[in-house]
Parts: sequence; C-alpha cells; structure tokens
Amino acid sequence: MGNSHYEKPGEFPFTRGIYPQMYRQRLWTMRQYAGFSSAEDSNARYRYLLENGQTGLSVAFDLPTQMGYDSDHELAEGEVGRVGVPINSLADMEILLDKIPLGKVSTSMTINSTAAILLAFYIAVAEKQGVSPEKLSGTIQNDILKEYIARGTYIFPPKPSMRIITDIFSFCHEHLPRWNTISISGYHIREAGSTAAQELAFTFANGIAYVEAALSAGLDVNQLGARLSFFWNAHNHFLEEIAKFRASRRIWAKIMRDRFGATEPRAMMCRFHTQTGGSTLTAQQIDNNVARVTLQALAAILGGTQSLHTNAKDEALALPSEDSARVALRTQQIIAYEAGITDYVDPLAGSEAVEALTDELEAKVFDYLKIVDAMGGAIAAIESGYFQDEISRSAYEQQQKIETGEQIIVGVNEFQGDESASPEIMALDQQATYRQLERLRQVKATRDSAAVDGALKKLSQAASGDENLMPFILEAVKVYATLGEITDTLRQVFGEYDG
Repeated sequence: MGNSHYEKPGEFPFTRGIYPQMYRQRLWTMRQYAGFSSAEDSNARYRYLLENGQTGLSVAFDLPTQMGYDSDHELAEGEVGRVGVPINSLADMEILLDKIPLGKVSTSMTINSTAAILLAFYIAVAEKQGVSPEKLSGTIQNDILKEYIARGTYIFPPKPSMRIITDIFSFCHEHLPRWNTISISGYHIREAGSTAAQELAFTFANGIAYVEAALSAGLDVNQLGARLSFFWNAHNHFLEEIAKFRASRRIWAKIMRDRFGATEPRAMMCRFHTQTGGSTLTAQQIDNNVARVTLQALAAILGGTQSLHTNAKDEALALPSEDSARVALRTQQIIAYEAGITDYVDPLAGSEAVEALTDELEAKVFDYLKIVDAMGGAIAAIESGYFQDEISRSAYEQQQKIETGEQIIVGVNEFQGDESASPEIMALDQQATYRQLERLRQVKATRDSAAVDGALKKLSQAASGDENLMPFILEAVKVYATLGEITDTLRQVFGEYDG
C-alpha cells in the first residue's frame, strides 16, 4: 500500500492506469447506453449517436428480454419496450443492428440471465453481414451473481447459471477472442445503496467466484483473466470515487497474481466501463443533473476508466430525449477535447487526499473479502443474505442522513425552488408493441417449425448432459427459435430460482 505515485502507469499493480500512456495514446470509448420501444427506434438512436461522435454501442434490453420472456408472454404485458429494446428472435436483432458495421463498432450488451442467447443473436447477425466471429469486439454483462444480490433479473438457480457463464467463457475463448465475456458489475450494487468499499468488495467477491468456476471448468487463468472486465458506478463523492477507481486496479491485480497465480500482465489488469450514478439524479431541478454528471464523468476519467456512459439529465423522469442524450455525450467530448486532462496520466497521483483514500479503500475491501472467504465465498454469502443485508444497512444509513439534513441534496432537501415548469420528456410510441407482436407472429408463422423443434430438442439434451450449450443455442437462434422458447427449454432442465 501507499506511495503509488512512485509506480509507473501500465505496470503492476496498475494503480496509476493499465496503459503507460493512457489517454495520450487513446481516449476512452464513449459508449452511451440506449435501447427502447422497438428494434427500429433503437437502431435509429444508435445511428444518431454514432453520427454525433459516439465510439461504441451499448444496448439496453427490456425487462421481458432480460427475464427470458417473448413479447407475447402474459408476464410481458405492459413492459414491452419500456426500459429497453425487446428482442424475441433473430429477426429483431437483424433490424436492431441494420447498417451498423459489426466488424468496426464494438458493442456492449447489458444482459445477464439470457446473455448466451443475445450473444448468439449477435454472432448470427454478424455472419449475415459477412463478419466472422473472431472479428467481433464487445462485452456482454453476463454477471448473474449480482442479480441475486441487487437487481433480481435471474432465472435459473446459481449452479446452472454458473455453468452457462463458463460455457460462454470457453466458447468465446475458442471463437470470439476479442470479446469480453463478462462485465463483473458493481454498478447495480452501488445503485442499491452500498458504500464505495462495498461496491468494490462484493463485486470482487463475485469476480473470485467466476474465476474459480472457470478454472474448475479447465480454463487457463492467463487467458481467462485477459477477457474479464468490470463495470463501476461514478457516484457523487468526487475524490473518493477517483480513489475507488485507482484502488480497484491495485486490488484486482493482487487477487489475480497472489490468489490465482496469474503471470501475464493483461490477466491482472482491472479493465472497466463506468456509468455515472443513476440513483444520484433528481427529478427536481433536472438541470442540476448536468453538473452532477459532469463531476462524476470527470472522476471516472481522472480515475482511468476504459469506457464511459454519461447519464442524461432527464433520466430520473423517463428515458432520455434525443436532446438530453446529445448533451450527455457532449459532456464527455468537452472533457476529452477541451479540458486538457488527457495530456496527463493519473494526474492526481501524489495527492495526499487521493493516496490516503486509495489506501483506505484497499484495506476495507480486503477486510470484506476475508469475511466472504470465511463464509465459503460469494455464492454462500448470497444464499445467506449477507451481501443484501450489508447493502440494505448502508442504504438505510444514507437515507437517514438525507432525511435529517446531514447530507444535502441540492434542490431536494435544500435550495428548493419553484418547480412549476415541467420539462419535456420522451414519450414512447404506443404502436411499437403492436408491431413487435405482429413481427413475432410472422416469424413463428413463416419459419421451419421442424427445424426449430429439432434444435430445441438437441439443446434440451445438451443441458441434461455436460456439453457446452453455446453451439446448441446458436443453432436454435439461426432457425429463428425465439428467446422465450430457448429459455423455456432450459427452464425445464434447470428449474427456476425463487430467491
């Protein structure tokens, strides 16, 4: 610990950044998260963002897609296209990615329980574009453990869920060498109310569980480690957040080297995407959110993130309008091109406050990891409710500070103003759901039903045994089996987790 400003950037333990030149050599990827209403509408938004200088795609899926239901399922009613794009079959994915060159653009997909299916859709669309799997670059979130802790979009019990994840690891190692097979996510743990130390500790505990599962499935730690990535929240405490990002690299490098025996530098690097804190946005005085997002984005950049999503000012009210999405992207571009920060690598190294906070967070995280190890690891800690209880306690304490006025939230519990003006917010196209249902009906009516039945039967047999599931999912996807049908096939074998 300590004295990290004497280290060189790009060298173990990477406190000061994973590359020697950081942004002098290459800027972070500006990856704005988008997806809503329908594949057509989302495709139009992606192309708009790319035209405005975004450098990577980030796809939000609607709740039914995240939970493994097609748009015509009774549980999907009222949720189709609400918080993301509905993807039922290869037909939807073809529209979503129309005229987007998958060999050139990297794509991040925020998907967990159904990640294997969405990845198969992506591979199949790329093949139709003439792009082979080894040329594809991007990330699937694929982090099921934090779903049991903080978000709730799980389908299967932990054990089969971990099997699907290690199947994805193995398949991508063989066929998609440039793909990041998991984005181990602290973002949602922080959104649920954790502290900065808990965000790192519980995420790294999950990371340890994934590495252990992959190693027991026969993967090599150096190859696996080079394809892992993380996803952090950029919250309000400016200096603590910078320290958190710096500490995250140091902690993970030590875990990979000392615990798992990694010897390749790339396998020890904590590469991460950052999103500004959704839970910090206020519905009151939404223009204040521009200042919040700017500070959070600046913290992520001073902390050395590899890619960044800046939230739009109106997201506490609705999905972002086109104008507010553009302002959010422009915020990153102003920091990148006007502020002069990118001329320096880890510019706050040596700051007494930042170095002390970095050391303090590292110590707290390793204390938590000892507790989790004593319980038997992350899955045991999830099943006992330990993570959930710790997060709830932190969230309660923070809420108490806001309610007593100890923590001021500008425009909410202090400096309130006249709120009579109501901002313009984005309205979703009500016809989009009907078009989605009609397309699903058409796909089912025109596809080769015998081929679909055959592919699903093979998938069921593979799930009952121990073969890698990815090739079977890919085969089902290519004959236009739906996401719901593929998930139901696996539900019949694996069962459902009821928490």
